[in-house]
Amino acid sequence: MGELFYWLLNMSIAASVTGLVIVLIRLIRKIPRRVSVLFWIIPFVRFCFPLGIGGKYGLMSLLSQFTTRTVTVYDDDFLELSMVNTIQAADSYFPVTYKENLLEDVFRYASIVWAVVAAAIIVAMIVLYVTTLKELKDAKPFKDNVYCSSKIMSPAVYGVFRPRIIIPESYKELENLDLVILHEQCHIRRLDNLWRVIAFLTVAVHWFNPLAWVFLKMYLSDVELACDESVLAKLGEDGKKRYAHTLLDARQSRTVFASSFGGAKIRTRIEHIVSFRKMTAVSAAGLGLLVIAIAYILLTNAA
Repeated sequence: MGELFYWLLNMSIAASVTGLVIVLIRLIRKIPRRVSVLFWIIPFVRFCFPLGIGGKYGLMSLLSQFTTRTVTVYDDDFLELSMVNTIQAADSYFPVTYKENLLEDVFRYASIVWAVVAAAIIVAMIVLYVTTLKELKDAKPFKDNVYCSSKIMSPAVYGVFRPRIIIPESYKELENLDLVILHEQCHIRRLDNLWRVIAFLTVAVHWFNPLAWVFLKMYLSDVELACDESVLAKLGEDGKKRYAHTLLDARQSRTVFASSFGGAKIRTRIEHIVSFRKMTAVSAAGLGLLVIAIAYILLTNAA
């Protein structure tokens, strides 16, 4: 357990560094949220996978000159796999031999606390998920995969493996209901509820890292903005105005495992809608190359 927590802590530190870079990239307004939301895959990989491919031109190679080191797991002429070792509190690895005997006790007891809290958070999430689905089990069919319920305040997609759109009873006569449904269908198409659950489980494992919770909040906001962009890409200027007015009429929903039409800051989304511009083929290709380049820089370990 102590060794597991040692490597988990190293993974969390590396993910935090890459996540902070993503936060800076998000500030570039010209990058659409449909693209920037993909960047969150990078810290997710760092949070979840200890092994990485060696690269001479990555961020970790730069940091290795000052602090971060790597532990080589496999190396041949074609492939090098290594683990980030930011803490550098051991003399040898597999098994870990700490530089000080006290460190072994520290990591052993810390791992017990980590495991207990992580298990408690995961159990709480499972209970919340099951309870929410049971509460909405009596939702009435409206049309296609859309249901009505008097127990919710905002339209949302519920369920992971068989997702369905549930709207409040008061929305049945809504003039722009088609736009609301279009937004929720986008969540289903993108498997957002599945990714939402994975994101929450990842943060539950790294609960001790405050940046993990900050990244989660930003990711959920980007998901909503990305869906807004997908809808706007299909609408003209008149449709954009209708969509903005519909969003203003929607109340915020705080359901954890549901992708909600009103699930992000309304003001931010309205400003994003007003400034939205469709991507050209050239800009899409350029942004694709940018994603690949940033993934290489942030995911490779020091060679």
